[in-house]
Amino acid sequence: MTKTQKGFPKNFLWGGATAANQLEGAFDIDGKGLSSADMIAYVPRAERKNDHAIEISSERLEDILAGKVNARFPKREGVDFYHHYKEDIALFAEMGFKVFRMSIHWSRIFPNGYDAEPNEAGLQFYDNVFDELRKYGIEPLVTLSHYETPLGLTQKYNGWLGREVVDHYVHYAETVFTRYKDKVKYWLTFNEINVMTMSPFTGGGVVIDRVENKQQAIYQALHHQFVASALATKRGHEIIPGAQIGCMLARIESYPHTCNPEDILKAQHENQLNLFFTDVQARGEYPNYMNRYFEEHNIVIQTEPGDAEFLKHNTVDFISFSYYMTLTVSAGPEGEKAAGNLIGGVKNPYLQSSDWGWQIDPIGLRVTLNTFYDRYQKPLFIVENGLGAYDKVEEDGSVHDTYRIDYLRQHIAQMKEAIADGVDLMGYTSWGPIDLMSMSTSEMSKRYGFIYVDLDDDGNGTLKRSKKDSFHWYKNVIATNGEEL
Repeated sequence: MTKTQKGFPKNFLWGGATAANQLEGAFDIDGKGLSSADMIAYVPRAERKNDHAIEISSERLEDILAGKVNARFPKREGVDFYHHYKEDIALFAEMGFKVFRMSIHWSRIFPNGYDAEPNEAGLQFYDNVFDELRKYGIEPLVTLSHYETPLGLTQKYNGWLGREVVDHYVHYAETVFTRYKDKVKYWLTFNEINVMTMSPFTGGGVVIDRVENKQQAIYQALHHQFVASALATKRGHEIIPGAQIGCMLARIESYPHTCNPEDILKAQHENQLNLFFTDVQARGEYPNYMNRYFEEHNIVIQTEPGDAEFLKHNTVDFISFSYYMTLTVSAGPEGEKAAGNLIGGVKNPYLQSSDWGWQIDPIGLRVTLNTFYDRYQKPLFIVENGLGAYDKVEEDGSVHDTYRIDYLRQHIAQMKEAIADGVDLMGYTSWGPIDLMSMSTSEMSKRYGFIYVDLDDDGNGTLKRSKKDSFHWYKNVIATNGEEL
C-alpha cells in the first residue's frame, strides 16, 4: 500500500484564473471582432430584476448593434490587461505563481469566428503574453472558449446551434495549437460547459428566442460543443507533444434538504444533471440516465456519423472545475431560497453567505473532490474558487480583506484533506487574482482579487494596481506549498 499524501505535491500548480472578456479590454483594437461578451451591458443593482442580465433577445441584440441602447458595456473595457499585462504578470510572479489561467479571445484571432485566415495582431498579442509568463517561469493554462463566442457566429449560425461552428472552432484550435505549441502545455476546451443550460447566449452565443424548443436547442448546441471538444483534444495531442487537455465544469454539489427519500432522489438527479457533462468528456459517451431526461423533454439529439467514435476515443486528460458553493435542494416547497452562481436552491442553515448571497461551504469542496475522483479516477484541477466581496480602500491605500483570506484558507485546508483522502489534485487557480469585471453582473464592485484595481461600476478610476493584504498571504501560501495558511 502507498503512504497517505500528507501535504500538497512538490509540483503543485498554484496560481490564479481569469477570462479575456473580463480582463483584457481593447475590444476594438488591433483587428479584434465583437464577441457575445461585448453585448452584455451593466445594469445597476437597483434596476435589476434579478442578479443576472446576461441573456439577450434578438431585438435587444439588433438595438445594441444599431447603437440604440444607452448603456455601458464594461466587458469591452475590462481592466485593460491588454496594455497592463507586463505589470500584472510581474505582480503574479511576485506572489510566486506557478501557473496563470487565462483565455484566448477567439474573436481576437478570428474576428468573425468563421474567417479563413487569422488576425496576426491578435496572435502576436498572446505570443507577447506567453513570453512574459515564460520570463518568470509561469505556466499558462489556456481556455480556448470562455464565454467569448465571436458575434459573427451568432449572426450567421445562431452560435453553437449551427453544426458548422464545430469546424470553425477546430480551425481556431488548430491555429493556436500550432502557433503556441512550444509555449503552452495546459489547455481547456470550454469554460463551464454546463452554463449553456442556464444561459445559452453566454455559453454558446445562442439567441434563444430564435428557436421553438429551448431545451432541444440547448442540448443540440451542447452536442456540437462535445464533438468540437473531442476533435480539439485529438488535434491538440497530435500537434503538441505532451499536451495536457482538460474539460471544465461549473461544479455544483447538491445536498438533500432533509433525509426524506424524495429530497435524496432530487439531490441525486440534480447531481447527475451536473455531472452529465464530465461523464461525456471524461468517459466518452452519453450516460444512460440522460435517456429518460431527453424523452421527458422532447429532446432528440441530431448526430453525424463518427460523433460517437470521436467522443469515445478523445477523452480529456484531466478534469477541471469551478467551485464557489454547494446547493441544498428540496422536492417540495420547503425552505428559504438562497442565491447562487446562475442558479439558486434552498438555504442551508449550517452555512454562511457572501455579500452576494452565495453560501460558503469549504467542506463541500472536499466532498466535490472526492466525488469527482471516485467517479473518474482522473487528475483534477480546481481552476476557479474565490470570494466576491466589497472591498474598502483605507486612507493609506491599503485593503484589509481578512474575509477573503479566511475564505481561501478554509477552502485550501479542505483541498489538503482531499489529497490525504487519495485525490490526485494537480493545482489550484484562485478566481481572479486581480480585480476584474463580474461575469454575471458586469460589476466592478464585486471584487475577487489579491490585486486591487482602481475602477468603479461607472467606469471611473485610474486603473492603478495595488496589493491587498491577501496578496501577501497568498504569496506565503505558495512559498510554503500550502503548509502555512
